[in-house]
Amino acid sequence: MATLYLVGLGPGSIEHMTQRAQDVVRSVDAVVGYGLYVRLVRPLLSDQNVIRSGMTKEWQRADEAIELVQQGQNVALVCSGDSGVYAMAPLVFEIMVEKQLSFSVEVVPGVTAATSCASLIGAPMGHDSCTISLSDLLTPWPVIEKRIEAAAAADFVITFYNPRSKKRVKQIEMAQQILLQHRKPDTPVAIVDSAYRDEQRIQLTTLAEFTLLEFAMSASVIVGNTNSYRYRDWIVTPRGYQHKYDLNDGAVREGQQPGRTLVTEQNTEAL
Repeated sequence: MATLYLVGLGPGSIEHMTQRAQDVVRSVDAVVGYGLYVRLVRPLLSDQNVIRSGMTKEWQRADEAIELVQQGQNVALVCSGDSGVYAMAPLVFEIMVEKQLSFSVEVVPGVTAATSCASLIGAPMGHDSCTISLSDLLTPWPVIEKRIEAAAAADFVITFYNPRSKKRVKQIEMAQQILLQHRKPDTPVAIVDSAYRDEQRIQLTTLAEFTLLEFAMSASVIVGNTNSYRYRDWIVTPRGYQHKYDLNDGAVREGQQPGRTLVTEQNTEAL
């Protein structure tokens, strides 16, 4: 039975693709994808049928891949990052549900933009975090705004995808204003563009100033939580070890126990 492989390419370079992703792209009969992503895997291709298309042609790519697999070809539908994160996997499954289709599908995971960008600036996602796309092409802005407010109030580290475009410049400023209601102006922020590609660019700044910098759709914006801090060229978000252990010698702090719930004034009073 032919299989449709939904392949996450990671940041873009072959060395950051999983071995499974590389093996699939090499072995399939056809590769379907946005032109840039097809070019990224060109070194892995031999005589595969290659179908490329441009921006905003996601439905066409998904439909083409589905048609080819129904014809009996093994197909790799390639995406940057992970195919299930703001990419093609959800659309493929939605079409399958809508048309009541059934065929073999394998989701091949890839390194997402959030984690690849984070790796370049230390450990900004060391505690609870979320991703929010600021593109309102498919999601109404009031919905996005509510999600920003909820994430800000809950003190999540937030990675913004699709932060700004030529036509969409105000949304990131609106997001900034929401965050400033919950976090200090000097909260560390990183803007990472084209992680692990030749045009990679990293800018470290603060919540109060990051919208003054130049960036666009290809960038990811990582905003720290209330505990995040800048150390040299890194951003660190503590997991909480300092509350239970002395980080100088690893000794357990008085009143704490390894492997047990963290004791705080609040939960002590509750008991």
